[in-house]
Amino acid sequence: MRRVLVLGSTGSIGTQALDVIRANPGRFEVVGLSAGSNRTVLQAQADEFGVESIALGAEEAEQLVRDVEADVVLNGITGSVGLGPTLAALESGRTLALANKESLIVGGDLVTAIAQPGQIVPVDSEHSAIAQALRSGDRAEVRRLVLTASGGPFRGRSRESLASVTPAEALAHPTWDMGRVVTTNSATLVNKGLEVIEAHLLFQVPYGEIDVVVHPQSIVHSMVEFSDGSTIAQASPPDMRLPISLGLDWPHRVSGVGRPLDWTAATSWTFEPLDEQAFPAVKLAKRVGRAGGTFPAVFNAANEQAVDAFHEGRLGFTGIVETVERVVEKHEAPGALTRESLAEAERWAREAADRAIAAGSA
Repeated sequence: MRRVLVLGSTGSIGTQALDVIRANPGRFEVVGLSAGSNRTVLQAQADEFGVESIALGAEEAEQLVRDVEADVVLNGITGSVGLGPTLAALESGRTLALANKESLIVGGDLVTAIAQPGQIVPVDSEHSAIAQALRSGDRAEVRRLVLTASGGPFRGRSRESLASVTPAEALAHPTWDMGRVVTTNSATLVNKGLEVIEAHLLFQVPYGEIDVVVHPQSIVHSMVEFSDGSTIAQASPPDMRLPISLGLDWPHRVSGVGRPLDWTAATSWTFEPLDEQAFPAVKLAKRVGRAGGTFPAVFNAANEQAVDAFHEGRLGFTGIVETVERVVEKHEAPGALTRESLAEAERWAREAADRAIAAGSA
């Protein structure tokens, strides 16, 4: 029986994790729950699963991680506020099922320095796919990681045509049902840029050996190319319950958690190169990742401000990544990387992004 602490239990990842646990009562036990602000739903979940330990907000969630006995902590919190709970889970020696990519990306060396080998199990479908494929060979045999991207709702559009898209159009993702920030990030491909940084940190593969390919069907979730020319791909219908279940009980598989592909039906999978002119976020993210330090925190914070401005009608769609790039170019990294320097860098980035947006420079 795996004792599970679910952080962000009222969000998309959290509710799907509870679906997996609900369907496997003899395999998992919920020992704690946290939510951002939805106390009503949180309490209903606690009542259903017989949980006494609950928390509201990231600070309470961090303390909950330190106080509750658990085998695995699923961090499904959205945003860089998930850094504290991520560090607490790693410091406690528990397995961290990580859906909160921002905490790894922003935390960088702070996170990787304390993580034991195998302690972080990725829950993002792309990184779960890579982790599964990597079991096919030794690390020294890996030539390249290939992350797949659906291309979002604007695949095939020119950069000029993207200037006039609306928030409603940006939220119409063709495959996944996610929150406002993540869905918008998928439309700009900022999300894929963040995933490139995450892949580098998780698997210690150089940025020059991480590629992105557009795969509209979202069936192949990512691939690993090996030194002998073989490429191992993980394929399944798009359903986050599969990578979530692996995160909860890695490396064991949970039977029946997802439906298999139907190999009796004719189907086609396509792969296309990424249009970096229309979607420059991935290239920018690689620059940021190579710079390291507080640069990823600045990239992420500036993007969050720009996404809010876009949805509030204060910024055009293409202005999101343009704003992020301007802020990144102005950033001067501090000395030591600490939680304090990260917090200061994020504060500076948000203010710099707000100034750029208000000035109409993006």
